Amino acid sequence: MDSFYQSKKWKHKRRAILRRDGYRCQICKRFGKWCPAVTVHHIKELEDYPELALDDHNLISVCQSCHNRLHPDKGGARR
Repeated sequence: MDSFYQSKKWKHKRRAILRRDGYRCQICKRFGKWCPAVTVHHIKELEDYPELALDDHNLISVCQSCHNRLHPDKGGARR
């Protein structure tokens, strides 16, 4: 999976999604906040849906804080 995130296809898609979303976190935007997006998140996880890896409809720009909340199982949410 790490090789996917290093691929030219992913890097190009990531830039395109960040640009599409105006470099804003789309979750914070729903709550009227402006926060810069630094990550492109797979809505349906890459491990479970590899066929959606580069699908625009499965990708969303998020800030680091929101991305951590989306992945508490990976140590994202600290208590």
